[in-house]
Order: sequence, then C-alpha cells, then structure tokens
Amino acid sequence: MSKTIRLGSRTSKLAVAQTEIVAQALKGCFPDYNFETVTKATLGDNVQDKALYAFGGKSVWTSELEEMLVSTGPEGIDMIVHSLKDVPTNLPNEFKLGAILDRTDPRDVLVVRSDLAHKSLSELPPDSVIGTSSVRRMAQLRRRYPSFQFKVIRGNINTRLAKLEDPEQGYTGLILAAAGLLRIDLGDKITQFLSSPDVLYAVGQGALGVEIKKDDEFTQSLLDKIKDMPTTLSCTAERSLMRTLEGGCSVPLGVETNISPDGVLTIETCITSVDGTEAALSKLSRKVQTEDEAESMGKDLAQQLLSQGAGAILEKINYDKLNEH
Repeated sequence: MSKTIRLGSRTSKLAVAQTEIVAQALKGCFPDYNFETVTKATLGDNVQDKALYAFGGKSVWTSELEEMLVSTGPEGIDMIVHSLKDVPTNLPNEFKLGAILDRTDPRDVLVVRSDLAHKSLSELPPDSVIGTSSVRRMAQLRRRYPSFQFKVIRGNINTRLAKLEDPEQGYTGLILAAAGLLRIDLGDKITQFLSSPDVLYAVGQGALGVEIKKDDEFTQSLLDKIKDMPTTLSCTAERSLMRTLEGGCSVPLGVETNISPDGVLTIETCITSVDGTEAALSKLSRKVQTEDEAESMGKDLAQQLLSQGAGAILEKINYDKLNEH
C-alpha cells in the first residue's frame, strides 16, 4: 500500500490551488506516494469584517492548521502550504519552513472596475476609492497619490472582485497580489502591474512556503526535492529584514528583489508612514550563496533603513497602535 502524505490548506479557492501546486510538484518527484489536500477554515477566513492588523496579525492564517500539524489523531497533517507573505517571520519553536518554492510574479496589481475606462493609477480621478486591507499598500499609495480615498476590503479574491463590481460599494479599483489572480486564472482582470516607485510588494509575496514540524526529517527529505534556491535566498533575506525591524503584518514595509544568474541579490526597500508623508528608502546588492548569508544581508539592510529614518516612522506607528486600545 502506498504511503499517503497529507497537506494542510485553508479553504479558499486560492489556498487549495496553491496546495495542489505543491502536491503536484511532490508527486512528480515521488510518484509512488499519494498526496492528499486537507482543508480547514482559519480565524482569518472566518472574520471578514475587520482589517487583518486589527485582530491578531499573521497568525490568524496559521494557528489552527498548526494544531493539525502536531495532532497524532486522524485529522493530523504532515505539512501546511502557505502564501509565504502570510507566514509570521517568527514561527512557534516546534515548527519551521521546510521549503520555499519557485516564486510567481510577486508584484501588486491594480484592478479597475470593469465599467471604467481607466487603465493605470496615473489615469484614475483624484477622488478614486481604492479597496485594500493592507497598511503597506495604503501607505505607499498615499505617498504617491495623496488625493485617493481608501476603503478596507476583506474576503477571498472572488468576493473582493464582486464587491468591486457592485456600484453600491463605491470602489474605483482594488490593489491585489498578481500571484493570487494568476494562480486561479483571473489574470485577465489585471489592469496594471505595479512596481517601484508606486508600490513595492510584501515580504515573501508570490512565493509558497511549506511549514512542517522541526524534527520531521522524513517530510523535510521530500521537500528538499522541490525547494527553489534563488527564491529561498531572496525570501530569506526579505524575512530577515522584516524580522529585524519587527515587522509583522501591519508595518508598511515594501520590497523589490532580484537575484541574478550568478547569485547577486539586490533588494530595494521602503518603510512608509501610514499617512504617506514620510518614507525611509534603502537598497543593497550582494553576492549571496547560502541562507545564512541571506539572513545577514537582511539584517544589514534593516540597519541601513534604520539609518535612513525608519526607526522614527516605526516608533510612531507602534505608538499610534498602543493608543488605539
């Protein structure tokens, strides 16, 4: 009887599609095993009326699935497939990232309501209402387009697109991750791909991360066959940068990362105040060959950002958050 490996996933169409990408990659390397997707709704899926930063940060996407990962009962799983941008930079002690897969387009995109003729941010009317629940996206866009209005939008991709098309909701456009739309064949909805200087993307965006128990050497041996080293180095540096700044979900940290064929990693990064009036920018290029070197590069880039004034911006954000409660 062939061995069955169980992959945990959130219930959304995108999460299941991403889990299937990992299952197919593993099946290609291990055709004699069965790879089964097990779904569970998380707190982040169930609470749809609040922005993510208002009720617990990134762990809302991960903690229920982590309970299944440590379970020895019939609902136990062997690994969890995540959008890497949703994975906290500090995992609980008993878990680790076993693999990061090849990255899909990491950029953010603009999706304009279909009855409007505008095709880019620069064409949108000054009073446009942009739907996003990301502090990072709002902060960067306020800096470039101070007259835009922002309205929090939650829900899976199809729910957000339906809200966009409903005139009663009043959205002009949405900012979404390109990877999510592309993975569920909705790339035709994209009006504009966004990049520096308009919007730098989230740490880990576009990459899939697979979480496992730290001591699970068997599952690690499977994942070693499908991890993508250039993406692993890029995302390790990005996550180290965020960890050093104690980023978390609500800090407006954007990155734009490239790695050359000969291993030179270049990261452009920015921290933007929530109102968009202040920003600290930095850029670093370095030859990186190991995950430890990528960790060090992320730390060094964080220090550069702090020397450019990021510390004062972060202090103000944390002070404002404390005074909300």
